[in-house]
Amino acid sequence: MNENARLFFMVHNLSGHDKLLDGIMIFFTQDALPLFAAVLLIVWFLGNDKMKNMVLYAGIAGIAALLVNFLITLVYYEPRPFATYHTSILIPHAADDSFPSDHATGTFAMAFALWVRNRKLGSAMILCAVLTGISRVWVGHHYPGDIAASIIVALFTVWTIQKMKGLFDPAFSTLIGWYHDICAKFTKKGYK
Repeated sequence: MNENARLFFMVHNLSGHDKLLDGIMIFFTQDALPLFAAVLLIVWFLGNDKMKNMVLYAGIAGIAALLVNFLITLVYYEPRPFATYHTSILIPHAADDSFPSDHATGTFAMAFALWVRNRKLGSAMILCAVLTGISRVWVGHHYPGDIAASIIVALFTVWTIQKMKGLFDPAFSTLIGWYHDICAKFTKKGYK
């Protein structure tokens, strides 16, 4: 058994003993991405244009990071821990590729992109991403190495997107402008 598997069992063997902890971990495993989407929607609708820009950066970071994950799976396959070790899992999952974790990659990418633009919100979302990463191991779906790889993919993706700000800023300004134009048209027609 390698170190990654040993670390997996150190975390995963904690599961199944406390319903509250298991419930928290199941929530983050199943609902982290919808939670992130809800936060981004709230920030979009309640925030100013700078906040809308931040939401677009977070969204593009999440999508781009998941694309990087897909490319990785084309060249490297790692079976999930429960497929290799036949261990119990808290919730069912397909026995597909384990490396890297899409849930962790998506949440970390969005959280890091938010943190670059808003330390307070970004820090809160990084905490949620950390809980998501831990939960993926806790419920038995991923190795810790899968989560570490997800963090690296997320950091690389956000760094790359930051380097391409000159490309994204004008496009995002245009999108935000279109959003305001559409809202103005609906408001003029009496829709509120």
